[in-house]
Amino acid sequence: MIRIAAVGDIHMGLDSKGLLRPAFETLDDCADLLLLAGDLTRHGTVEEARVVAEEVAGLPVPVIAVLGNHDHHDERPEEVTDVLRDAGVRVLEGEGTVVDVDGARVGVAGTKGFGGGFVGRSGSEFGEPLMKEFIRYTRRCADGLRTSLDELAGQGCDTRVALTHFAPVADTLAGEPLEIYPFLGSYLLAEAVDGAGADLAVHGHAHAGTEHGMTSGGVPVRNVAQPVIRKAFNVYHLKGDRSAGTAAATTGSA
Repeated sequence: MIRIAAVGDIHMGLDSKGLLRPAFETLDDCADLLLLAGDLTRHGTVEEARVVAEEVAGLPVPVIAVLGNHDHHDERPEEVTDVLRDAGVRVLEGEGTVVDVDGARVGVAGTKGFGGGFVGRSGSEFGEPLMKEFIRYTRRCADGLRTSLDELAGQGCDTRVALTHFAPVADTLAGEPLEIYPFLGSYLLAEAVDGAGADLAVHGHAHAGTEHGMTSGGVPVRNVAQPVIRKAFNVYHLKGDRSAGTAAATTGSA
């Protein structure tokens, strides 16, 4: 059984030092890895990134992250990424990483993702150049996710997880105003997950959303934004083989 701890949208600032560290230090008892689903900082400053780095440095399990829109706000995402990587965090964008869990190879593919909407109510690559680029950017993110998942399969990963900030399905947005769905995620991310195959998809971003969802191809989707799960992290159990198909939530540390 693979135990995956996950949380997003922790929005740490300079006044957040030490807030999550006590809970994170219990991970060795309940999880094999920790996924951070973006919006780790409030404004994407390097100083805030250092606070996040202190929270997760030297934890007893591997830490894998994607950035969120807040982490881009100060327009220094490369520096934020460097600070996190210096603390041992594997920060993904259109790439994957492998974790060995008791002999099982767990692959995590990650991208921030972007918006655009969902089937029947989505933007398209038509019209003004800015609109075309909006959707093309989302498509590039989705393509990177799909390629990464495919590569992880080729590396013999028994279990594969898609980690994004933006949502791949509308299910986990339930509770958010319908008017902002196009800015919360894109069906292109779900197409990538279903096309390449995964055992679980994890995202954040939708603070007023719902935890549980599923792609049209049957991949479980979990919204782990902290305002949704209301704890330091949730833990999901996956079977360490390709027949998994389910993700069961257990109690996470507060």
